[in-house]
Amino acid sequence: MSKALFSNNKLSQRVLVYILLCSSVLSLCTTSVQLYADYNDDLSALKQRFVNIEISYIPSIATSLWDFNEPLVQQQIQGIVQLPDIRYAKIVTGLGNIYEFGDPDVVAEDDMEYPVFYGDNDIGTLKVFADYQDIYQRLWQRAGFIITSEFIKIFIVALCIVFIVHLLITRHLYRITHYSQELGSDNLNTELSLSNRPGKKDELDLLVDAINDMRLTLKSDIQKREVAENALIQLNGELEVKVFDRTAKLEHSNKQLQQSLDDLTLAKDQLVQSEKMASLGQLVAGVAHEVNTPLGICVTSITALKEKVDALKRAVDSQELTKSHLSTTLNVLTEYQLIIERSLNKSVELIRGFKSVAVEQHTDPELKINLSRQVHDIVNTVKTMFKHKKYQIHLDIDPELSLVTYPSAWNQILTNFLMNSHVHGFEGRDTGNISISFTEEDGYLTLLYKDDGVGINKGIKKQVFDPFVTTKRGQGGSGLGLNIVFNLVDAKLGGVIKCLDVDKGCCFQVRVPIVHADSKKLADA
Repeated sequence: MSKALFSNNKLSQRVLVYILLCSSVLSLCTTSVQLYADYNDDLSALKQRFVNIEISYIPSIATSLWDFNEPLVQQQIQGIVQLPDIRYAKIVTGLGNIYEFGDPDVVAEDDMEYPVFYGDNDIGTLKVFADYQDIYQRLWQRAGFIITSEFIKIFIVALCIVFIVHLLITRHLYRITHYSQELGSDNLNTELSLSNRPGKKDELDLLVDAINDMRLTLKSDIQKREVAENALIQLNGELEVKVFDRTAKLEHSNKQLQQSLDDLTLAKDQLVQSEKMASLGQLVAGVAHEVNTPLGICVTSITALKEKVDALKRAVDSQELTKSHLSTTLNVLTEYQLIIERSLNKSVELIRGFKSVAVEQHTDPELKINLSRQVHDIVNTVKTMFKHKKYQIHLDIDPELSLVTYPSAWNQILTNFLMNSHVHGFEGRDTGNISISFTEEDGYLTLLYKDDGVGINKGIKKQVFDPFVTTKRGQGGSGLGLNIVFNLVDAKLGGVIKCLDVDKGCCFQVRVPIVHADSKKLADA
């Protein structure tokens, strides 16, 4: 029975342990109180024993000492020592005689000294010494007996309580636990019931009723869940069909969107290229118009020169040439030669600048350049596109600054800046001021471009570098100029560009890392 009671019943084990612990603690407390009371009683008895010695033994001892009856005195002292807890007694007389009995080396825990009088005569002193060894021994004996009896009683009561708890509670709990573990969707129709129950319901019966109600609720929920799962399966099938259909449509739409994106990217690239070619075309037209004037002067001068040469030849053939005629003709020929030379030099300068800009923009190499000369060539070339305007262009560049960079990028950047100032900043004006300055500091080249035009509209200032942003839409503006500049600065030159806030006009700052021509040579070596 004990094995069946405790083998699988942890609750009974815990109940037994708790009962034993609580009872043991309570027994120890009561035993301690009882032992403490007994200890106090023993101490009181010892005190009373000292009082009895004074009452019963002192008079007889005084008589024996007065009569010098030493054997009787010795018997009386021995009788005192034989009392409980008394270990040693000693009489010292006024004559110096000493009578003692017991262990003189005892560690006295209590002692008493009595004066001995015979009548009015002080004849000596009695000292009595006691210890608590017998008291402690009696207390240990009592404690052992009490604890043993209490433990046996507690163990028997605990076994009875555990048996009653098992009979009334734990075996039913085990039945409920087994039923709950075996409960599944296939046996929800089996009802939980407990055997040997009284007619009046208690907490266990209420627990059984609650479990049966839960079983019925669970059964109903499972039935509803099965219905919902069937509906969900049907709905999932319909959704899969819809998802498949919509996925196919989405893939088709994605393909169309990707194609549109590719077309837009291609169109953007074509527009950028067209913008570059249009800029180059404008340069060609401007340079051609500028070159046409000095070449026309050359043609006119050559025609006049030919007429003078023909006239001189006729004078020589007719032998009518005079010294004054020859001198006048030579002076005119020299003047025509100077005119032709100046016109050809101007044409060569224009063509050289255009060639530098156009060829580098087309081939896109990384070259060693003198920055001042390169910027002057760009400005002189672009100025042909607005030669009838009276713009003042101020350049601030170190003439000795040489570096390795992409000239084509700087050509395009400055061309777009200058054309934006001409088309947008100075619209409706013949005059304007443009400032272009380059500074070098800490390995970076900074371009600061400013004009005093109408400035940039605040509504588009934050998007000024985005593609297709323009205030001239429908009037020939593509909105790609500053986007091309941004891409050149960011991707090609590895720098940054900002549109700074100024009181009048617009201001752009370009900051790029640079490599000096000397450093480039050392790196290549």
